[in-house]
Amino acid sequence: MTVSSAQREELGKTLERYMAERGLKSTRQRTLIVELFFDMHGHFSVEEVWARVRQDDPRVSVATVYRTMKLLSDSGLAHANNFGDGQTRYEAAVGREHHDHLICTRCATIIEFENDQIERMQDGVARRHGFKVTSHKMELYGLCKACQKLAEQGA
Repeated sequence: MTVSSAQREELGKTLERYMAERGLKSTRQRTLIVELFFDMHGHFSVEEVWARVRQDDPRVSVATVYRTMKLLSDSGLAHANNFGDGQTRYEAAVGREHHDHLICTRCATIIEFENDQIERMQDGVARRHGFKVTSHKMELYGLCKACQKLAEQGA
């Protein structure tokens, strides 16, 4: 995902409003974390974001990254996902279409996919049950191609 300059501006405004409503201040470190996170592509743990941030500013603490990622998640600008391994991973919510995930239980590879037919089927199931879906996520767990090959080789 590449965040356009217009999206980045809107992101900044949304975050500023959210923080102002809660009496939170914008700091240089928080701004750095947010900018670097939105430049990253994929699903990242706090520790992975922290490692990237420390390349630019080694004084940023992991606690500051935790608080900032929670802030992004609470404000709806990032999604917090737990893919069954006990580790929360974050992905940007800005500029993203809905997608689902295939998660390898061996190497933790995460593959994003979109499928309109699956979405229509989910909508149909909800309709038949008189259910109004407000959000959903689909996560399929198994082995990626590389791990299947390793398993076949007995590794």
